[in-house]
Amino acid sequence: MGNVFKIKELRYIPRWLVFFIDVSIVSFSVVISHFSLINLNVKINFTEYGPEKIAAIIGVNILFMFLFKTYAGIIRHSTFSDFFKIVWSSGSTLFVLLVLNFVSEQKLGKTVYVYLGLFLFFFISVFLMFFFRMLTKRFFSIFMSSKNSSSKIRIAVVGIDDESVSLANAIIHNPTHPYHLSGFLSARADFKKAMLLGHKIYHKREFLTDSNLAKQFDAILIKEMTSNPVMEEWTAFALEKGLKILKAPVINKMNEGGIIGGIRPLQIEDLLNRTPIKIESEDVRRRHFNKSVLVTGGAGSIGSEIVRQVSQLDPSVIVVVDQAESPLYELELELLERFPNQSFKFVLADISNRYRLEKLFEDYRFSIVYHAAAYKHVPLIEDNPHEAIFVNIAGTRNLALLSKKYNVNRFVMVSTDKAVNPTNVMGASKRAAELFVQSLQNSYDNNTKFITTRFGNVLGSNGSVIPHFRKQIAKGGPVTITHPDIIRYFMTIPEACELVLQAGTMGQGGEIYVFDMGRPIKILDLAKRMIKLSGFTPDVDIKIDFIGLRPGEKLYEELLTDNSTTIPTHHEKIMISRDPLMEFEDIEILCKQIIRSAIKKDRLQVVKILKTIVPEFISNNSEFEVLDKTPEHEVYQ
Repeated sequence: MGNVFKIKELRYIPRWLVFFIDVSIVSFSVVISHFSLINLNVKINFTEYGPEKIAAIIGVNILFMFLFKTYAGIIRHSTFSDFFKIVWSSGSTLFVLLVLNFVSEQKLGKTVYVYLGLFLFFFISVFLMFFFRMLTKRFFSIFMSSKNSSSKIRIAVVGIDDESVSLANAIIHNPTHPYHLSGFLSARADFKKAMLLGHKIYHKREFLTDSNLAKQFDAILIKEMTSNPVMEEWTAFALEKGLKILKAPVINKMNEGGIIGGIRPLQIEDLLNRTPIKIESEDVRRRHFNKSVLVTGGAGSIGSEIVRQVSQLDPSVIVVVDQAESPLYELELELLERFPNQSFKFVLADISNRYRLEKLFEDYRFSIVYHAAAYKHVPLIEDNPHEAIFVNIAGTRNLALLSKKYNVNRFVMVSTDKAVNPTNVMGASKRAAELFVQSLQNSYDNNTKFITTRFGNVLGSNGSVIPHFRKQIAKGGPVTITHPDIIRYFMTIPEACELVLQAGTMGQGGEIYVFDMGRPIKILDLAKRMIKLSGFTPDVDIKIDFIGLRPGEKLYEELLTDNSTTIPTHHEKIMISRDPLMEFEDIEILCKQIIRSAIKKDRLQVVKILKTIVPEFISNNSEFEVLDKTPEHEVYQ
C-alpha cells in the first residue's frame, strides 16, 4: 500500500488537488445550506433558477479563490494566515451576493437568495475548508512522525515561551530530520496538566519523583540565548538523568529547516562562556577607521579573530602577517569572501626577519600594530628554548623598534598569564617581551604608545586543552590530565580579541592590561563534564589518566606578579597591572646577548640570560632547574 500511494515521499498536496477539494467543499456547503432552509420551511425565491443560482455562488467563490490564492499554501504548514485567506475569499463572495440581493430587491421587489442561506453558506464553507487543512496537517504530522520514529532522538524542549514553541513546531514540521518531539520541560509550576502542541508539559519535580519518566526522552533541547546560570541548571539536571543536551540556534531570520539543521550537541564552551566584556565600539571604530593596520600571527586563533573584528571597522588596509602558509591561505579565502570591499594584504613572513618587516613598515606606514605572533606551547618551547628567543623576543623587538622608528600610533602586544612568575621558558620569553615593549615607552624620541594585554587560556584556540580532550574522547579515551589539582582560567576567542581592541583604545602607553577572568576551572572537572556531555561515564566508558606535570608546567596561572599593583580603569572588568620595569638600555643589552646565544644554540646560556632578564623565573619540572640550584661555575663543568 505504501508503495502505491508513496505517502511518506509526498512532500505536499498538489495545488490543483487543493483547489478541487475547496470547490467540492463550496458546492457541498451550498447544498447543505439549501437543505437547511427547506427543513426550516423558509420560502425560497426563483426556485425555477436553482441550478443557475448555485452556479453563480460557486463561480463567484472560485473567482475570489484565485484572487486570494487560498489553494497556494502548503497544507501541512497551514497557519491562521491561511485561515484569513479563506475568510477573505468567502467573505468577499458573501459581500457580492448580498449586493446582488440588494439590487434584486430594489429592482424586482424580492431577493435572489435568502439572507439566512447566504450566511449559512459562509460559515459552513469557511469551517469546512479550514477544518480540511487542520485535519490534513494533523494527519501528516502523525503519519510522518511515525516514520522511523523508533530511530529518532526523542526531544523534550526546555521552556514554553514563544521561541520554544517555534522550535517545537520546527521539529514537528521537519519529519526528515532525526528528532521527535516528545514533550516540554519547564521550571514554572503555574499550570496543571497543560498541553502544548498536543504534547504534555513536564515540571522538573516530576522527573525527581518519577524515576521512569526520563526513559521517555533521549535528550533535552536548550535555546542558544539561554542565560548561563539557567543553562548550567538544566545541564546538571540532564546529566543526572542520563539525557543528552542539544542546543538550538537563534530563530531570527532562519527558516524551519535551518533551525533543525543548526541543532547541535551542547559543547563545554557553551558552559564556560563568561559574561562578555562590552567594548566602547565607537571609540574603537574611530581609532581604526581609514587607518592602516598590521596584525602579526594573523592566521592564528587570536590573530585571525582580531583581523575579522578589525575588518568590520573600515580600515584603509589590513596587512596580515604569518609564517604558517596553509592557515594564512585559508584565512585569505575566508576574508576575501566575507569582506569583499575591504583591502587586505596577506604576507608570508617570519617576524624574526627584520629586513622583511621593515619593507612592510615603509610601504604601509601603519597606524596600529597588533602583535599576536608567538610560540606558545610550553613543552615544545622547553625543548627548544632558542626558538622562543627568535620569535617571542627577537620578533617582538623587531616589531617594537620598527613601530617606534616609523611613528606607529599604537603598538598592542598580546601576552599571556604564563608570563607572570614564569616556571617555563615560554612564559619567561613572553615576560621578557613585555619588559622590552614597556621599556620603549619612555625611551628617547618615542611617539608610539606601547600597550600590552595579558589574559589566560582561550577556548577553542589551536592546541588548547578542549580540542585535545575532544579528540581523545572521540577515540574512546583515555583522557590525559597532567595533575588532578591543576586549574586554569578560560575565556572566549571573541572576548580576548575585544579586550585587545579595547586596550588599544584605552591605553596611554606603557600599560599592561589584565581583566577579571572570573573563577578558575579545575581541569579534572572540565574533563569529566566533557565526557558526560559526550554521552559517556567518566572512568567507566572513558578512562581518565594522570600523566604528571609537563616540563615547565605549574598547577595554576596568575595574572599579576607578586610585586605588582592593580589600578582600576573606567571599565570595571579591566585593570592595569603595574609590574617592575627595566630601562631600555639595560634590556637592549640583555636581548642582544640572548639572541647571540640562541644563534649558537647554547641552551643553558640562553635560559641563564633569560633568568637574568626575568629574575622571578624559577624553572619547574625542567632540566633548567639546575640553573636555580647550582652555582654558575659548576653548570658548565
